[in-house]
Amino acid sequence: MKTDLIRILDGNIFVLSDGSGDLEAKTAVPCGFYSFDTRFLSLWRLTLNGERLSPLARDDPSYFEVRFFLVPGAPTHYVDAKVSVIRERSVAGSFEEQVTVLNHSGEPAEITVRVEADSDFVPLILAGQGRTPEGRLYRRVEDGRLHLGYQRDAFRRETVISTAEPAQVDERGLTYQIRIEPHGQWTTTLHVRGLVLRPDGQDVREHVYPGRRRRDRSRLEWDLQQWLGAAPQLICDWEPLERTYRRCLVDLAALEYSPLTLPAEALPAAGLPWSATLAGREPIFVSLQALPFVPELAVATLRMLGIDQGAVLDDFRDEEPGKILREFRYGESVAFEELPQSPYFGAADVTPLYVVLLDEYERWTGDADTVREFEDEARAALHWIDEYGDIMGDGYVRYQRRNERTGLTNQGWKESPNAISFRDGRLAGLPHATCELQGYAYDAKIRGARLARQFWNDPDYADRLEREAAELKRRFNRDFWVADGEYYALALDGDGRQVDALSSNIGHLLWSGIVEESRAAKIAEHLLGPRLFSGWGVRSLAEGDGRYNPLGYHVGAVWPSDNSLIAWGLRRYGFTEEAGRIAEGIIDASHHFQGRLPEAFGGFDRESTRKPVPYPTANSPQAEATGAPLLLVRTLLGLEPYGDDLVVEPALPERFGRIELLDIPGRWGRADAIGRVDPRGEETERQTSLATSPREA
Repeated sequence: MKTDLIRILDGNIFVLSDGSGDLEAKTAVPCGFYSFDTRFLSLWRLTLNGERLSPLARDDPSYFEVRFFLVPGAPTHYVDAKVSVIRERSVAGSFEEQVTVLNHSGEPAEITVRVEADSDFVPLILAGQGRTPEGRLYRRVEDGRLHLGYQRDAFRRETVISTAEPAQVDERGLTYQIRIEPHGQWTTTLHVRGLVLRPDGQDVREHVYPGRRRRDRSRLEWDLQQWLGAAPQLICDWEPLERTYRRCLVDLAALEYSPLTLPAEALPAAGLPWSATLAGREPIFVSLQALPFVPELAVATLRMLGIDQGAVLDDFRDEEPGKILREFRYGESVAFEELPQSPYFGAADVTPLYVVLLDEYERWTGDADTVREFEDEARAALHWIDEYGDIMGDGYVRYQRRNERTGLTNQGWKESPNAISFRDGRLAGLPHATCELQGYAYDAKIRGARLARQFWNDPDYADRLEREAAELKRRFNRDFWVADGEYYALALDGDGRQVDALSSNIGHLLWSGIVEESRAAKIAEHLLGPRLFSGWGVRSLAEGDGRYNPLGYHVGAVWPSDNSLIAWGLRRYGFTEEAGRIAEGIIDASHHFQGRLPEAFGGFDRESTRKPVPYPTANSPQAEATGAPLLLVRTLLGLEPYGDDLVVEPALPERFGRIELLDIPGRWGRADAIGRVDPRGEETERQTSLATSPREA
């Protein structure tokens, strides 16, 4: 996928275009207008007198709008254009574009403006694969509007294009024959609606949630300002952190959308373009990352994932009772059960993480009502760990797909088919017990015990969970420790053998707390050593391992989300300097991405490339990458809730200078956290309570 595509979005509704604003979908170039997992425009091309337009400049005033400044033909540095064009585009529930043609000459201009339009209605999950439609494509002109449609049995999608100024509308687009007076201009507005139609021709969304609030540009702008105004204010001596922090908050707002199953609440879509849908792992992680900033994300995530929690055994969807979904999609391939995402449960890590999020949310906010509201869901998730997660009965959480045709082979966060391999590059046999799954299960049991004892009035259950967690930690440190390398194995394979690759997964073990104290220093040494640490961040797989590739998705690339959790884990075990090095590398990398960290970037050594190398098909913005700098700020400032107090213990690399985070919401009300490094390298800090009750937060 081209990494220079221009993108605007509103949750899971988005537009990808080239630099001139045209949409021309090609293999591996997923340009288009997308909504609810369907591409509603695959062609949107603007010409003047038959000439394509070339970009002079672009303005991105907000995540949901963009302006292109264009001229006909190929511009040069000395062009004296007599005509120019401004395309002002926005996406707010639908796609709208205002086209303005300006005549800069002293003579009238006769111009033919043409907008070509088409749609292949390809499901997002298959975009770029050259798919041939199974159903019928149709076109018609009706009441001055162009209708592009697709129907396959009862599945029907339609794109409706209308214009403010009169046009000759045909089945291939719209033509305007215009005359512009000297130094005058002409403007029209085109409106494109993507309809998800029922058999009776009504849009499904109008009936799922009738009277829902309409989203337009003014509403989105107001919502964004309210969102930014409510978040803590960050001030830092190192400008890239301030820039990245604001970008993170804006992108979190951009990714928020309301699924059809819970239209009254919003949670983050997983990422643009490939994962602009409801997922399980991504909203859980970003909710954890963002707790000190926007804790309300966690409630919507817990509720949505609880509603769709697994209830039956369903091999096609990899569903099991108590299991939390991996993702939910609305496209054609799902509707006809060619793919299982309706919803799909093929992820072994999301279920214990659900319990982790519930506990961490209460620790931060003091919201006991929510803990009690989701008691049944949390208990079901904990039961799943032992009943269905322990496939081989050896006390370890493993995964092996039930759906052998279209299910995922790897069902941890590293989902690539080549992700779980031995040191020499051989692929491991299933079922896989990856190391971080055991850490998540351990953490879920420890946290579940706290919830059971303090909120569910079940001390016996709490005692049982603590015993199980202690036993898991003991066995894990025996069975996963690679003695000749002094690190934890990536996994155990189906025969119980250590999958001895050195990977970033070991950093998640520090975060979960399953690592024995005596071994933590060695893990920190590996994570910041030359094989794993690139200078920008920790690689997903160590350089020198058989399958290492600096542009390998899960076998060498650097993931900001992964690194934020690793830094948090290092801080937990007291490795403040190491956590700071990771934070500095990731924030420094963000500067080269204009503050918006992609899902992943190349694992090349920093000294060899000087700049982080983009990963060609990375989602951006992506929920977990967006949340990564937020968790890094929490880690640098040492923010931890203890009872009803916020404890602040800053440990900052010198480059950051001074960090102030003001109006941090939580069970303490609102608080400030300040950390700085003085010229002698001594850290000072201050915390000031500004409110006395969580309600005031």
